[in-house]
Amino acid sequence: MDASRDSFLKYLQFEKRLSSHTILAYSGDLEQFYSYLHTTYDIKKLSDINHVLIRSWIVELMDQKISPRSVNRKITTLKTFYKYLLRQGIATENPMLKIMSPKTSKRLPVFVEKDNMNTLIDTVAFGDDLEGVRNKLVIELFYATGIRLSELINLKLVNVDLDACQIKVLGKRNKERIIPFSNEIKSSIQDYMDKKPGLPGEFLFQLKSGKKMYEKFVYRIVNEYLSLITTIDKKSPHVLRHTFATHMLNNGADLNAIKELLGHANLAATQVYTHNTVEKLKNIHKQAHPKG
Repeated sequence: MDASRDSFLKYLQFEKRLSSHTILAYSGDLEQFYSYLHTTYDIKKLSDINHVLIRSWIVELMDQKISPRSVNRKITTLKTFYKYLLRQGIATENPMLKIMSPKTSKRLPVFVEKDNMNTLIDTVAFGDDLEGVRNKLVIELFYATGIRLSELINLKLVNVDLDACQIKVLGKRNKERIIPFSNEIKSSIQDYMDKKPGLPGEFLFQLKSGKKMYEKFVYRIVNEYLSLITTIDKKSPHVLRHTFATHMLNNGADLNAIKELLGHANLAATQVYTHNTVEKLKNIHKQAHPKG
């Protein structure tokens, strides 16, 4: 079974070109699944696995109070795994066809209110030194473009076009997209570049050592500054991506345009932001209508 899993993970890495985080999640799910089968049923061969055993694992996960969303992700891992096994001729049957995913409640994207973002960008003192200018630019780029954390970290200098006021980012599955930005962001980038030390490197954001910034470093920056202006539980770069999309939609942007800017593969992934808008309208109606 280990050989099949290893070849599957290499397929995800080199052919599907999934991110290292996604591959790690798939690997962990399969490891957990194999461990359960071996410990509980002493299963060691793929041919011995059937839908009954898979269902028992799912029941075990739910008994452990694992959230339906997490359980569904593990089911998706197995579905993808078995599709691969069938294509490779390693398996002749797909037990996942008899597996139903548990229902999940819709979780609305968490975002920062517009007034709070204005306070952060226009009022909070970041400082005029290199660190302060850099930190403010990190916040501004997330909010102004909706890029992912990995996209910001890997943003290369050659892909920042100040004349055209746009950046070119490499998204999931190596898909490139162009995102425009305002003259205000252009000024912030120029200010940062003027203060940035002349260290060798191809990336826009660098540490003092010259290496590109890493995820935890950027996360700490975002968390620190969002803590100054909001009490929401999650204070991450992805929350700023949600904030970008929600504010764009609330201000009349076309959903398809937001989809392209976010780099979503399909419109369904973008439509989740419409729920925030609907909830906002409901609250306005409840507060303003005499019979609300």
